[in-house]
Amino acid sequence: MEFIYSLETIAEIATQFWKSFDGVGVFALHGEMGAGKTTLVHALCEAKKVKDVVGSPTFSIINEYAFETAGTGTGKIFHIDLYRLRDEEEAIRAGVEDCLYSDHISLVEWPERAPGIFPENTVHVYISVVDSVTRRMRIVDLSAVR
Repeated sequence: MEFIYSLETIAEIATQFWKSFDGVGVFALHGEMGAGKTTLVHALCEAKKVKDVVGSPTFSIINEYAFETAGTGTGKIFHIDLYRLRDEEEAIRAGVEDCLYSDHISLVEWPERAPGIFPENTVHVYISVVDSVTRRMRIVDLSAVR
């Protein structure tokens, strides 16, 4: 699955994203520095109607956001940034694994820092720069390939 988008169309893409992956819990967001991973997380949180201020968790590693779910109350999104971590052990000590294996949504930037801790059903999202205003998002659901 692939999407080409800009800031003008990212809200629509985020809505389509959630429709395509309803019920999926873990998303690994791959992309170079400046590709737009955090911008995508903002749009995904807006599409879920997150009321909290969405910020980059580069220094805190994990940010937690609440959103209202249809009929079931409140859901959580964990926005995780592994950029500053050295390895999987450090990610585990920081509590990342607890988020990934919870019943909540995890959006993880820089997943290549700790690839061994992700559940099998993780959806991998690859973001690349097309030009100064356009991005390409390629989504690989590895559970569908197995």
